[in-house]
Amino acid sequence: MEAEMNNILVIGATGQIGSELTPVLRDKYGNESVVATYLPNEEPGPELARGPLEEMNILNKVRLRNIIEKHDIDSVFNLAAILSAKGEEAPAKAFKVNVLGFYYLLELGRKLDLTRIIIPSSIGVFGPEVPSKNAPNETVLRPTSMYGVTKVTDELLGNYYFQKFGLDVRGFRLPGIISSKTLPGGGTTDYAVEVFYEAIREGHYTFFVREDTTLPLMYMPDCVKSFIDLAEADLDNLEHHCDFNVSSMSFSAGELARKIEEFLPGFTYDFQPDERQKIADSWPDSLDDTPAREEWGWKPNYGLESMVKDMINKLEVKLQ
Repeated sequence: MEAEMNNILVIGATGQIGSELTPVLRDKYGNESVVATYLPNEEPGPELARGPLEEMNILNKVRLRNIIEKHDIDSVFNLAAILSAKGEEAPAKAFKVNVLGFYYLLELGRKLDLTRIIIPSSIGVFGPEVPSKNAPNETVLRPTSMYGVTKVTDELLGNYYFQKFGLDVRGFRLPGIISSKTLPGGGTTDYAVEVFYEAIREGHYTFFVREDTTLPLMYMPDCVKSFIDLAEADLDNLEHHCDFNVSSMSFSAGELARKIEEFLPGFTYDFQPDERQKIADSWPDSLDDTPAREEWGWKPNYGLESMVKDMINKLEVKLQ
């Protein structure tokens, strides 16, 4: 029988994913059962404040242990990360947060007998050798960014702690995430969110990638769903652990722009690739996520048109 998640810790609850995952977890498991953490320089909003909050940096392992013990935590969602574009600006910081922070958590998980740790990996683990169409789950991983290097390391660490110590660590390779609630935090796919804000506010957007740049992307409701689906999956059904591909939709920057134009006539756009184009070019256009579908029933709900329509509807209200 699968062990239940009773007291949950969300590390990085103020980020793009954490700010939307945390309220859903609280709705499902109860406000007091989900502890959200934020960095010392952050101000958590009122939605996060409706449940327990703790100030914490994942690199402070003493503080991390104290919070786990204080709240009798059994399950942890680790969303603390320096993303791809920011990681190239500060590679040492990316390594410390993404790898050392996760290592500290794994060690505490082993020593304190945590029930489950969930950590997202990324399409950043792929390098230019990977087939661009339907990149397989099992393939060579030679990323060209520090972010990708750290996420490959995390996948290997998580699998090691499961095999060596029986610690239930789970993770999947997220594509770029599109959200109407929180601005992205320095990733290579940020254009897929920024374009909506600028289309509504200014009527024009300059993409920092080429028009034909095609990448795997996912709408936030599906992202939140994927976290909970994997976390609640029966361990006996999982042959993989920290390295599932998860796919939702793939489209080019030009296709996204034209779809937005259908809903917002008069929207204009152009393309001026910058240094992030090199990272985008090293990633596949689409993913084969057969293991996720077979082992824990993964299935997304949104495609390009339904995502664009929902994003515009929500942002037009938000930006009034």
